[in-house]
Order: sequence, then C-alpha cells, then structure tokens
Amino acid sequence: MTLHAASREALSYAETRLDGVLGDAGADPSAVGEELLSVVDLLTREIGLRRAVSDGSSDPEARKQLVSSLLRDKLSAPALSVLEAVVGARWSNPRELVDGLEHLGFTALLAGAEKAGKLGAVEDELFQFARILDNRPELERALSDRTAPTEAKRGLTRQLVADKVDPITKVLIEQALIRPRGRSAAHGVDRLVELAAARSDRSVAQVTSATELTAEQRERLSGQLERLYGRPIALHVALDRSLGAGLVVRIGDEVIDGSAAGRLEALRRRLAG
Repeated sequence: MTLHAASREALSYAETRLDGVLGDAGADPSAVGEELLSVVDLLTREIGLRRAVSDGSSDPEARKQLVSSLLRDKLSAPALSVLEAVVGARWSNPRELVDGLEHLGFTALLAGAEKAGKLGAVEDELFQFARILDNRPELERALSDRTAPTEAKRGLTRQLVADKVDPITKVLIEQALIRPRGRSAAHGVDRLVELAAARSDRSVAQVTSATELTAEQRERLSGQLERLYGRPIALHVALDRSLGAGLVVRIGDEVIDGSAAGRLEALRRRLAG
C-alpha cells in the first residue's frame, strides 16, 4: 500500500488508536476488523460520504460527528472509536483514507487470529489460496476484473472458499478479492500473507519447488535464507513439477531461480543474445 506523507501520518495515528482498543480485555479483534471492513464497503459505495469524511478542509470534529450520527447504532464502541480516529485525521485523498481503513480492518482480523493462536494457520491458508489462483488463470481473470460486479465476485469467492478455511481466512480473502488493489487477485491475497508475517517481524519467502520438501529441507532452507537476508523468514512452499528440478524463491521483488526450467531459460537467453 503506497500512501502520501499526510496519509502515512494519519494511518500511524489510527493504528495507535486501534492498538489501544484491541488492548482492552473485552475487545474482540476479529469483530472490530469485520466492522471496519463493512465501513470500507459503505464508503466504496457512497461517493458523497467518502468525500465528506476525507475533506481535510472541514472541521475534524464535524467529520467525527457525521460518522457517529450515521453509524453509532451499527458499530461497536471500539470500532467507532477507530473510525473516528480515521476520519478526524488529515488524509491526502479519499482513496487513501479508504485504503488505510481497509488496512486497519485487515490488521484487526489478523490480531484476532493471533489472539486465538491460529495466525500461522491463517497465513498458510492465505498463501495456498493465492497459489490456487496462480494455477487457475480463468479464476484469476474473473476475480481481477475491476469492471465485474462486486456481488458476483463475492459469490464466486464464497463458492471457492466455502468452509474449507478458518472463518478469519474466509473474510480476509473475500475482502481482498472484492476490492483488488494489487496487480492481480493473487497479488492482493499475497499482500495479506505479508501482513500476517509482519506481525511477528518476519519476511515472506514464496518457494516453488519441483518436489515435495521434507521438514528437514524446509528447516535448512529457512536457515540459509535467514542468514542471507539477516532477518526471520516465513517460508511458504508450493509444488510445481513443471520446474523439472530444484526450486524458485521469491522474497519481495527479488527472485532466486535454482530450477532446471530457469537454468534452461537463462541458457536460451544467452544463446539468443
């Protein structure tokens, strides 16, 4: 998520408020996350409201009063408190306010998974779903289509996910796919994998292997990558027998291609040159 300076400051302030409300003993992070994402849906639909709550030239207290009067009976006190922090801050433009609010919703849901002791499982389910999209181009195209009706995408997503994943994973995937922000639907879900890994200060290594890796091989690879990059690594592995042999590792925008297919392609490029 790319934000201008004013929006980064606004998001930092709202994150502090979110941390505060989620720190209360009685707070339900997952519920707060879903509530915040429901407001994202509302602001996405209602252009006039979106512009009103992001108008930096208006009185911040008036913006807070507006959302309070509209949503007081629809949101819990913790969610409303975070929303008031969002609309009371100065954002660079309406879209960045909505993007920031979405980020807060995702963060709260992942905090809920962490509180329940299932953050790692949710992270892995997100990664595996993104790989399904990678391997099914027709689904990727349908879910990446920005002109497709939201309800059609929502229905397709629910049909794909059904009850195969944790409820938190289901909400995260649906929300990421009905509002694609990245280069593709899979990229949008992979952003959530990175956000989940960041909660424990790890970077994500997407590994595509020609063969199944044993637990020992995964541990050794993870250790090598951590020494190479100097930070903890969250290792996620997908199987692709078309690689022939070896594996491909992607960390951020950097790719380490140790596959047979990759070496053949490099040889072809050198011969062609």
